[in-house]
Amino acid sequence: MLRALAPMSKSIMKSIKRLAKTAPRTPSAHPRASTTNRLLKALSDANYALLSPYLTEQPFPLRMNLETPGVPIKSVFFIEHGIASVVALPDRDTQVEVGLIGCEGVSGFSVILGSDRSPFHTYMQVAGSGFRIPTAELLPVIEQSPSLKLLLIRYAQAFAIQTTYTAAANAKANIESRLARWLLMAHDRMPKNAIPLTHEFLSIMLGVRRAGVTDCLRALAKRGLIQTPKNSLIELVDREGLEQIAGHYYGAPEREYKRLLR
Repeated sequence: MLRALAPMSKSIMKSIKRLAKTAPRTPSAHPRASTTNRLLKALSDANYALLSPYLTEQPFPLRMNLETPGVPIKSVFFIEHGIASVVALPDRDTQVEVGLIGCEGVSGFSVILGSDRSPFHTYMQVAGSGFRIPTAELLPVIEQSPSLKLLLIRYAQAFAIQTTYTAAANAKANIESRLARWLLMAHDRMPKNAIPLTHEFLSIMLGVRRAGVTDCLRALAKRGLIQTPKNSLIELVDREGLEQIAGHYYGAPEREYKRLLR
């Protein structure tokens, strides 16, 4: 009897092994402790468990494209380190930054709000790292969890408030106030006081001449608010002083972010 069952047992074991090889694998989740992204940290345990298996950790090199104008967004990015610029392109020769994304958030606002593309160009202006999730994986998870969807929509609202204040600053504030505001926003998203940026890149982001940025940086340095040991490095020394110069153009979007993602 036992001898008769032996070949059958071997056949069953071979079938089980074949099924194990062909069965779809469940993605492995990232432990919560592995992230410094504030939006991911704000997720409930249940929502993080839904999302984390589809997150792929990767470096974000300088000038890496996160979104290209008018092109379907195939992935969104949760930034852990570094800063991405969301840039408007009013014409072929002009680009103006309308918002920043760092460790507080995620790219892909169009996807969150139900579209598949954006007119803006989003790319890394300070190299870093973070997590990528394919849009095709994110959308079903969002629909599966209303609370996750609400949190992402609230972040999109917080970003919209930031862009509104950027437009107000560009229209009404002087270069010094705009530069102080930008430095504060960048500092909020950086682990250290040093921000690796060139004067030329700042001039593009603020939509002003490079000479104007250089003059403002020198003025801020003379007042002891910043230091510029290199043309490609800016160190914040006195945040309170910079906040006074930025005035009411800085602060409200940051408070709204905390309120919406409390």
